[in-house]
Amino acid sequence: MRGQGSATCVDILLAIILPPLGVFLKFGCRAEFWICLLLTLFGYLPGIIYAVYIITK
Repeated sequence: MRGQGSATCVDILLAIILPPLGVFLKFGCRAEFWICLLLTLFGYLPGIIYAVYIITK
């Protein structure tokens, strides 16, 4: 498994296209995924912002 600090272009691209999928592939079915899913359901842009932030941090 990749390290927590490494974000590839594919990870960021997935986070922009489909935020919950990008977070799921990076972290699995943990709290980060559910937060991202909820934010994406409330608004696409908050989901993208959260996904890119959580993947790149």
